[in-house]
Amino acid sequence: MNNLLEKLNETVQHIQAKVDLVPQYGIILGTGLGGLVNDIDIKYELPYETIPNFPVSTVESHKGRLIFGHIGNKAIVAMQGRFHYYEGYNMKEVTFPVRVMKKLGIGKIFISNVSGSVNENIDKGDLLMISDHIDLQKENPLRGHNYEELGPRFPDMSQPYSIDLVDRAVAIANKHGFKNHKGVYVSVPGPNLETKAEYVYLNRIGADAVGMSTVPEVIVAVHSGLEVFAISVITDVNYPPERVTVVTVEEVIAVAMEAEPKMTMVMKELITSL
Repeated sequence: MNNLLEKLNETVQHIQAKVDLVPQYGIILGTGLGGLVNDIDIKYELPYETIPNFPVSTVESHKGRLIFGHIGNKAIVAMQGRFHYYEGYNMKEVTFPVRVMKKLGIGKIFISNVSGSVNENIDKGDLLMISDHIDLQKENPLRGHNYEELGPRFPDMSQPYSIDLVDRAVAIANKHGFKNHKGVYVSVPGPNLETKAEYVYLNRIGADAVGMSTVPEVIVAVHSGLEVFAISVITDVNYPPERVTVVTVEEVIAVAMEAEPKMTMVMKELITSL
C-alpha cells in the first residue's frame, strides 16, 4: 500500500469526524462468528465501503461493518467481517484495519476465526485458544519500507499472544464446561482446503489447527505494540487422514454458528473482566 501513513491518517480522520468514541479494545470477527455484535451496545456503524482506503470484504459470510460501542463498560471497535489474501488483497491492505484501530486508541485486540483441526485430540465444535502460530502465507505484511512511528523494523515474535489473556479465557471456558484447548494455529493462503498429505505435513510441523487468516493481523498487531488474544472455533477435523471428509463452506458456517455462543461468551466475559 503506497503512502501508508497518508492513507492511515486520512482514514482515521474520516472515522473520528463521524464517531465520538475512543475505543479501548479492538475485535475482529471471523466467518460465522458475527453474533457477538448482539452483545454490543452499538453507538455507531460504518459500512466498509463508506470508509476511505478500507478494503471491502468479498466473502459472503462477512457483513463488512465497523462497529463502535460498548461491551459492559468497555469501549470497543469491532470488525464484522475481515479481509483475506485469497480475495486478491495484498497483506498491507489485509492488515490496514489493525493499524486504523491502533491509531483510534485501542491497546488490546481480540481476534476470532474458524479453523480445521490437524490434531487427533481436537474435535469439531471445540474452542482453540491460540497460544502460538506458524506463518505459511506467501507475503509478510511488514515487507517493504518500515515506518518507525508505526513499529520497529524487526519486531520480536517470541510471544505474540498474551499468556494472561489465554489463561483467563481458558478459565472462563472451563467454568462453563466448554471443551477447549491451547494450541498452535497455522495460516495458509487458501482459498482451497488442504489435501490429506498437506494435513499430515501441518500436523508434523507442529500445528493443531489450520486456517486462512489471523496471522497477518497478529504480526501487524505485535508490530504496533498491541496485546493480542485469538480464539478459533474448530469446524472440521482433518487428522489423521482417515478422519478427512469432503467439507463445504455451508457446513463450516453451520458448525461455526452452532459453536458461536460458546466463543461469544468467552470473548464477552474476557473483555468485561479486564
